[in-house]
Amino acid sequence: MLEGLGGVSKIPELQRRILYTFLLLAVYRIGVFIPTPGIDNAALLAFFEQARGSMLGLMDMFAGGALSAFSIFALGIMPYISSSIILQLLTVAVPHLERLSKEGETGRRKITQYTRYGTVLLSIIQGFGIAYGLQNMASPSGAPIVLQPGFQFIIMTVITLTAGTAFIMWLGETITEKGIGNGISLIIFAGIVCGFPAGVASTWELFSAGELNFFVMLFILILMIAVIGAIVFMEAGQRRIPVQYAKRIVGRKMYGGQTTHLPLKINSAGVIPPIFASSIIMFPATIANFAPQGWMKNIAEYLMPGRVAYELLYVAFIFFFCFFYTAVTFKPDDVAENMKKFGGYVPGIRPGKKTAEYIENILEKLTFSGAIYVSIVCVLPSILITQFNIPFYFGGTSLLIVVGVAMDTASQVESHLLTRQYEGFMKKGHIARRR
Repeated sequence: MLEGLGGVSKIPELQRRILYTFLLLAVYRIGVFIPTPGIDNAALLAFFEQARGSMLGLMDMFAGGALSAFSIFALGIMPYISSSIILQLLTVAVPHLERLSKEGETGRRKITQYTRYGTVLLSIIQGFGIAYGLQNMASPSGAPIVLQPGFQFIIMTVITLTAGTAFIMWLGETITEKGIGNGISLIIFAGIVCGFPAGVASTWELFSAGELNFFVMLFILILMIAVIGAIVFMEAGQRRIPVQYAKRIVGRKMYGGQTTHLPLKINSAGVIPPIFASSIIMFPATIANFAPQGWMKNIAEYLMPGRVAYELLYVAFIFFFCFFYTAVTFKPDDVAENMKKFGGYVPGIRPGKKTAEYIENILEKLTFSGAIYVSIVCVLPSILITQFNIPFYFGGTSLLIVVGVAMDTASQVESHLLTRQYEGFMKKGHIARRR
């Protein structure tokens, strides 16, 4: 794999795509440090230090530290993800959207346009909730976070945060189109990775102060290595269904007769379920954390990572999105029909409907196993780590996203190299491509 990656230097187009991706991610990271006007940054930072390990800490991790700095990118990319979830769910329920999803590129562009509108609407709602709540909040020392509260501050903050999210959305779509990898996932990846040095420093401070002993540090290190190993193993794992193609005679030539396989990944949804699940939980939790009402504070309290209500809700959403995303992206009926059209069949299974049922049965079992694996990786380390008061970005969710996105991006680089018949990737050791 590493030898093959050396071939990047021989493909100018791929070099441009990678450079373009890095430049846009650099633009995103610069924007994280541009503050929103009207905020006492020192008071806000003190407030977030007190809220470390809570839902606010998780939201700040996905925003790449933009929320604790209350920059123009404070809302992050989560409104866009929430809008995408809503549109995908409505596609199943609304006939008009279902027709658009079947119209190819034209329909996809229309749905993307609706997703953008939904992103702006959700950003306005979240921005208003945060701006209104910040006016009634103070740092642990009692210093007000908002310097000049009022209607003007709320309007200015809503416009600033909405524009910031819209710009991040454009960055993500541009990276996907002109760069390499999935732009939205890479933006979340960049935010999490940039928080790792601060996490290491904070953990070392706890160890130096005697709040963490050597054996706890060793346990955390072993746990992280084990989780990363499990992620790599499971993300590359697949079930191969044998497919036999019948021989066909066309004119004087004989076609077919070869044996191949249909690869089905254990976790075909990738990092989408934990990202979607986090986005769904974060939307009400964002409003609740900044709302002055007592009952909203109780909601924010129950939705803290490590609490039973949060973990159960998180696991439920992970299972739902594992099955939902797999059902949307993989159609056993279409696969079986294409196999039948080209003379392919699964040995011992009748072509057509029986083949579709066979593939669907295997896919359901794999998806269930994948959902269990994702839930364990995302929930168990977080529960263990929060018990030791370790910074939250060392949890399983962040590791799953970082490793999963890295593997996915490496697979796309490999695909570009393979399309140009780069012989270095004909050797062993290349990463299984995501579906």
